[in-house]
Amino acid sequence: MRLLIRIGGLRVLNLDALTYAANLAALENAVFSPLYAFLKADIADREAVRRAFAEFRPEAVINLAAETHVDRSIDDPLAFVRTNVLGTATLLQEAVGYWRSLDAEGQERFRFLQVSTDEVFGSLGAKGAFVEDSPYRPNSPYAASKAGADHLARAFHRTYGLPVLVSNCSNNYGPWQFWEKLIPLMTIKALKGEPLPVYGRGLQVRDWLHVEDHAEALWTIVTRGRPGETYLVGGGEESRNIDTVGMICELVDELAGPDPAGPRRRLITFVPDRPGHDHRYAIDCSKIERELGWRAARCSFAQGLRETVAWYLEHRDWWEEGMRTRYDGARLGLGTGVR
Repeated sequence: MRLLIRIGGLRVLNLDALTYAANLAALENAVFSPLYAFLKADIADREAVRRAFAEFRPEAVINLAAETHVDRSIDDPLAFVRTNVLGTATLLQEAVGYWRSLDAEGQERFRFLQVSTDEVFGSLGAKGAFVEDSPYRPNSPYAASKAGADHLARAFHRTYGLPVLVSNCSNNYGPWQFWEKLIPLMTIKALKGEPLPVYGRGLQVRDWLHVEDHAEALWTIVTRGRPGETYLVGGGEESRNIDTVGMICELVDELAGPDPAGPRRRLITFVPDRPGHDHRYAIDCSKIERELGWRAARCSFAQGLRETVAWYLEHRDWWEEGMRTRYDGARLGLGTGVR
């Protein structure tokens, strides 16, 4: 959103249900732009979505709305099906009706970008990387719900001709990320001197993508991509979870000052693994680099992680209040809510 406003000349409507992880403060100064508009609505609310299309009349839709945390999907899978599958289907159906109402030039210009995840492809072994035609093998309710949304997006392109594009990205990180995710959660717990729960032995491997690189990629895809195509977006830097947590410990030691009780690595605590935990993700970005000219260029993972940890240390007032009222950092994903 900040990128779209910064580009200039673009009117942007932010449609958001403002669930537990949402925070309009993350938009920073973009909310003061006369080009920015906000609508509090659920993407599964067909009437609200229809009114948004009719009143705003967009030239493009970027569907970033989703339930995203794997652990929460284990506890409450139906919430993920409702938002990620039914919500996406609602957006697509209303997009078709709106797109058909446009003149020929407007139809040619319109784009619908379905933003997805590498988790739909399942787990990799020690070698190789996902590519655009990798088979879908989702292993969590979250991944399955996103896979369903991707299939619907492609089906609406083939069946109705809607100019749809699909992107699948690797693990995002950076400022303003809700603290249920690995990097902010470990940063906060390390600062507070709490145990750092690492699933299994922490040997799972993730490809980390800075959020600003991802935003640039999405803009590139929606403006230069070919309808009907899929583009994979990754940071190109893999790290085992245990190594990422170790780096966070050292950064907190350095940036926040030493803990009198000892180095924060002592807080690492191995806990039972997440059910169905994928071992490794990695993305081959050669298609988007070759065809659209995008590549991750923001910074190295080491530098980006340093900046991200520093950001959370500097914004304690944001997450401290949120931890009192929205999520206190307790473990999720044990499936205790499923009968």
